[in-house]
Amino acid sequence: MASDNLKLINIGFGSMVSAGRVLAVISPESAPVRRIIQESREAGTLIDATFGRRTRAVLIMDSGHVILSGLQTETVAGRMTGRGDRQSEREERDE
Repeated sequence: MASDNLKLINIGFGSMVSAGRVLAVISPESAPVRRIIQESREAGTLIDATFGRRTRAVLIMDSGHVILSGLQTETVAGRMTGRGDRQSEREERDE
């Protein structure tokens, strides 16, 4: 378990998060998730790691922070489980 807390995962465009601190990786499409994003923005706990690209994944952290990523939820989840794939690298370059 301690090694999970030290493992950093790339959430796109050079941004990294601690895998052991991620509670959920969710899609930003639903109204409740958009509300979570807005509430986090108002509370000052939103971290936008999209670098101006479309938000494709929302990471909920154990600290209460909400992180926006430009990578697909499946891509982020794959990186967390160690299933890195070449498609995710192409996804980052093409955005």
